[in-house]
Amino acid sequence: TVYDQCHLGHARMVLAFDMVYRWLLASGWRVTYVRNITDIEDKIIRRALERGISIRALTDEMITGMHRDFAALGAAVPTHEPRATDYVPQMLQLIDRLHDKGLAYQASGGDVNFAVRRFPAYGRLSGKSLDELRAGERVAVQDDKEDPLDFVLWKASKPDEPEEARWSSRYGPGRPGWHIECSAMSCALLGEPFDIHGGGMDLQFPHHENEIAQSEGASGGPFVRTWMHNGFLNIDDTKMSKSLGNFFTIADVLKRFDGESVRFFMLRTHYRSPFNFSDTVLEETRSSLKRLYTALETAGPVAPLAGIDWAEPRAAAFKAAMDDDFNTPGAVAVLFDLASAINRGQTGDAALLRALGATLGLLQQDPVTYLQGGSGVDEAAIQ
Repeated sequence: TVYDQCHLGHARMVLAFDMVYRWLLASGWRVTYVRNITDIEDKIIRRALERGISIRALTDEMITGMHRDFAALGAAVPTHEPRATDYVPQMLQLIDRLHDKGLAYQASGGDVNFAVRRFPAYGRLSGKSLDELRAGERVAVQDDKEDPLDFVLWKASKPDEPEEARWSSRYGPGRPGWHIECSAMSCALLGEPFDIHGGGMDLQFPHHENEIAQSEGASGGPFVRTWMHNGFLNIDDTKMSKSLGNFFTIADVLKRFDGESVRFFMLRTHYRSPFNFSDTVLEETRSSLKRLYTALETAGPVAPLAGIDWAEPRAAAFKAAMDDDFNTPGAVAVLFDLASAINRGQTGDAALLRALGATLGLLQQDPVTYLQGGSGVDEAAIQ
């Protein structure tokens, strides 16, 4: 949601699924990778009004910064990067189907809400019943909702909101809710069902649960075959929070550490595991990455491999790790084994070290340049 600069939590998510994308491609799959952008939402409207600029000016500025940050981290460009505002007609079509099937209702205030109790499978992803969810929910009770867990599909316009945050519909002027945006964009670009849906663990409920309900409620069929959620990121063993003063944007961190070190740091932890960010650990990671580049420098210039021989024992071990739920710690251990072999004089392993590193978006810079203080990933190599 592009109302502010991207933070380290965004980096954690983007690099986790960039890794998945790269490994699927390296494994021979044809991959359509969609990374969508929410460019209309309450926080965006509020921030644009605070700054006295248009919503489009704000979101364009933040998307430019997002691209700069992700490129510095070595994130590959996705196949599609849709903006929510370009898919409002598809969102309204989805809402219409839900309304006409009796799964959504228009409340007295004009909002259109999804009725969770009319969708029997609600709670399947999080593994909780509606009663359990309601007991633990923090959603404020609203008079115009049938159930506190009901979620908004279409938000009626308010008099003080700018014209650019308003679309016409059969329900009156308004704008889409956050959950419906993701369903409409993903299904428009990937079809139904599609193979993998990713995101942070914090999105499992209610966001992904709501996506399932509205998508399957509208289509009558399955929405997603496999859900993947990356683990939480903590700062010095504490959850990142602006109120605690431990909130860091990607740009903040890139002032102190190069992008490839940040990428390597995050890939050394399994994508599903929570992990702790600190300057001390990142310094240690940078030193470890330098050890790999030092081995490449020791080997000297090498011709790139035409293709990886996956039957070669180290390559096979790397592949086995990655095929085991994207076990990047195990794959990284193979990279260090190769570096050790190079340091023992087996310089012929350098080409394999580079080739395996490439599948993770690592070790593609000139070793001498990097060791002399190179500034992160070569953006030309990201493609």
